Amino acid sequence: MEEECKITLNTGLRGVTIANTRICEVDGKRGRLIYRGYLIQDLAQASYEEVVYLLLYERLPTTAELKSFCSVLASERGIPPEVVAALQTRPVHAHPMDILQAAVPLLAHHDPDLAETSRQASLRMAHRLIARFPTVLAAWHRIRSGKQPVAPSNELGHAANFLYMLNGQAPDDTAARAIDTALVLHAEHAFNASTFAAREVASTQAHIYAAVAAGVGSLSGALHGGANAKVMQMLLTLGSADKVADFVNAELDAGRKIFGLGHAVYDVDDPRAHILAPMSKALGELSGNPRWYEMSAQIEKTAKDIFRRRKNADIPVNVDFYSASLYYYLGIPVDFFTPVFAIARVAGWAAHVIEEQFAGAAPKPVLYRPESEYVGDYCGPEVCEFTPLDQRAPRG
Repeated sequence: MEEECKITLNTGLRGVTIANTRICEVDGKRGRLIYRGYLIQDLAQASYEEVVYLLLYERLPTTAELKSFCSVLASERGIPPEVVAALQTRPVHAHPMDILQAAVPLLAHHDPDLAETSRQASLRMAHRLIARFPTVLAAWHRIRSGKQPVAPSNELGHAANFLYMLNGQAPDDTAARAIDTALVLHAEHAFNASTFAAREVASTQAHIYAAVAAGVGSLSGALHGGANAKVMQMLLTLGSADKVADFVNAELDAGRKIFGLGHAVYDVDDPRAHILAPMSKALGELSGNPRWYEMSAQIEKTAKDIFRRRKNADIPVNVDFYSASLYYYLGIPVDFFTPVFAIARVAGWAAHVIEEQFAGAAPKPVLYRPESEYVGDYCGPEVCEFTPLDQRAPRG
């Protein structure tokens, strides 16, 4: 009897537990997001630097520790002139995520700790990566706009400094707090695609720059990052709230999804969305143009009502939905929405790389090596008979 061919479903490892972590828990059933034991609603009151410290050092800092850590990050913000010169050779239409991924190994070339394999060296390299991501991206935006990069300021916090380098103006307190909180909310999210990519590379004992570059590459994919840019494009296309109901019905009729609604993990609303929404509303009111927030709120309500009526089910709102209008109010270009995600998430990637490589004092010698099920090609599951080149018949 011929052996039946076993088919392995390509489910993207969904539901498969592959490792332990002390960094983050995403509880999609209850809508909980936890960084190292702390609920995201509580961490939203902290600064991004506090949360970075928590992710890297496994506890919240004291006042003195935070002051010292902020000084370290600020001292590492500058990027080598050779990297700026390389950015100036890139075509202006290059996507910011491609620029960032290209810049990561360039930064590695200038890191004095690159050849060292200790945990402390990895932490120092993590500091530099976290500090320099905003500088690289802001410099690229200035260069592609025909302007000179703005040098980082040691007087501003990490998030506010990014807006300063991007726009050439220091943000007011409301804007600074909004971008700071947005970075906190995006800093970590357990074993998502980009984090898994970074950890897989880290498991080979590659250095942290190689692992983080893999994370950037994964985040650039349409199925991972970029949903908030599509949310903003949706808002810009609609233009006004009176078109919302017709738009939502048409999208659902066509079997398309409403970007920013629904999530691969959360069965209920993403807790981060409820933190971002009021900040978007406040920025909209301050700008004198609240329509982007108002349209977002109306789309959320309308889509949820229609979805419930049609399918007798709820559709959750996710973090991308309100981050779109928030970033737009902050003057961040739409194609920079995913790079801002990377600016935040590099802290989580770094924490995961370090956890992957150092399970205590000694390096962790475990290499990710999943199996696959070979199902054959031209000859099916059997071995093909090789025909020399001069004997192969031409294809008609």
